[in-house]
Amino acid sequence: MERITTNQVKDCMFSITLAAVICLLTITSCKQNLNNAFNEELATKEKSLLPYSDPENKGGWILNEELSDEFEGASIDTTKWFIEGQNGDYYIWKGRPPSQFVAHNVNVTDGKLVITSQWEPDYEFAKEKYADGKNNDAYGKLEGKPVPVTTGGVITKKRFLYGYMEVEAKVGYAAISGAFWGIGFEQELDVFELMGNPKKYGFIEGGNYWIGTAHDWSPPSVRPTAVFLHSEKLDFNTASDFHVYGAEWGEDYLSFYIDGKHIVTFTQDDVGTDFIFNNPMEIWLDSEIFKRLGVPHKEELPVDFEIKYMRVWQKPSDNLLAKDKAFYGFEGPILFEENPRPLYLVPENSENNDYQKFWQIDDGSKQYLGIYEGQYNSGVESLKFSGYGKNESLLVDKVVIKSPEGALNLPAGDYTLSAKVWLDQGRITDKIHVSLLNPEIELQFDGLKKMPRREWVTVETQFSRLKVSAENDGMQIEIRREDLPPTKAAKLFIDDIQIKKINKQ
Repeated sequence: MERITTNQVKDCMFSITLAAVICLLTITSCKQNLNNAFNEELATKEKSLLPYSDPENKGGWILNEELSDEFEGASIDTTKWFIEGQNGDYYIWKGRPPSQFVAHNVNVTDGKLVITSQWEPDYEFAKEKYADGKNNDAYGKLEGKPVPVTTGGVITKKRFLYGYMEVEAKVGYAAISGAFWGIGFEQELDVFELMGNPKKYGFIEGGNYWIGTAHDWSPPSVRPTAVFLHSEKLDFNTASDFHVYGAEWGEDYLSFYIDGKHIVTFTQDDVGTDFIFNNPMEIWLDSEIFKRLGVPHKEELPVDFEIKYMRVWQKPSDNLLAKDKAFYGFEGPILFEENPRPLYLVPENSENNDYQKFWQIDDGSKQYLGIYEGQYNSGVESLKFSGYGKNESLLVDKVVIKSPEGALNLPAGDYTLSAKVWLDQGRITDKIHVSLLNPEIELQFDGLKKMPRREWVTVETQFSRLKVSAENDGMQIEIRREDLPPTKAAKLFIDDIQIKKINKQ
């Protein structure tokens, strides 16, 4: 047997060590490459989840995951979406006759929401008519002749206030619309109504046209309701391929984008108090027949309205009432979205129910207190104290407006309560009293007599709460006779109530 020398052992150990080092370096390099690839993929994905109109996120957008959907599952997510016709339930309407929404036309396939429109002569259409302006048409028929076309529609179960909404979509090549739109209290926004092959020209002049519209449904909602309409000729047919369509909705403007390119903006200054986009909206995706644009032929069907994603982004706010800003700005109801939305809840509906509730003014206060359109810090409305004139006085001890129970949900902490006020010239009250109801705390905006007149100014006060809001917490605003002059009390307006947390260092 050959004897192994010390040098040979050392050479062997060196070789093993060198091999181990090379192996370790190789593993480390591979791991680093994998990490780099992962980080690049993550960065690409994060960037793809930003608005197409703002890929660098200069606007500071945050994705609203409650509303957004990538349509990646085997079926539509019914925790996010209401499907028209599912289990026989319809929200607001059954579609635009002669077509009817049918649940089986809504599917998720290959990472897309697919809304199919098809010719179904054996389908049992609703035995009713739908009045649309001058039209009063039956489902499944047009001027007495069968037009058995079924379509589909879905609606988000949640609403949102202000933000950027976007889809990547393609419509079918037929006289069937694909629509991306939203409604809220007294308002409708049509981000697009597209049609790949209209038979007649009307508000859409061809398959290469985009239309964006705003409708005012505040009473009396007499047609025409459009306060804004813009038609844009495109360099492609909307049924030829997928394109990205978006709308940025701010407090006093709406901007539309196609494939990241700005198309048009209209502002509150353009339309005045007709700028009605001041309340949260739900989003609709659906297909319809517009008979003034023609009816699809049997041979053209079926066609699909396909959507790769629907996303909503919003901007962060330190106002704890931001989600309910419309309500605390006196624009409309506060929403209790944990309760089902009534199926009959049209935009014009202003009644209290479990889903929406309004400010309450008692009978003795209605002579002096009300929500007024046309004087506002933001939106189009504010709370008005009408005052009284010579030889008049306040006939009640106080005038009161009260939120519904459950309108406030605050954690324990230290806060600033603020509002915007407009004080008319003359003898003004020196105080506005604000109570938070449970746990109860009484607050005041005082020193009003020393404040500037006939302009919007900020009033604020600070408070602390040791306990979280109870389920029936809310807010009450009072103007008391003891704080008013005996006669000739000047009017005032209140708008945009906010609550912000005080961050102590």
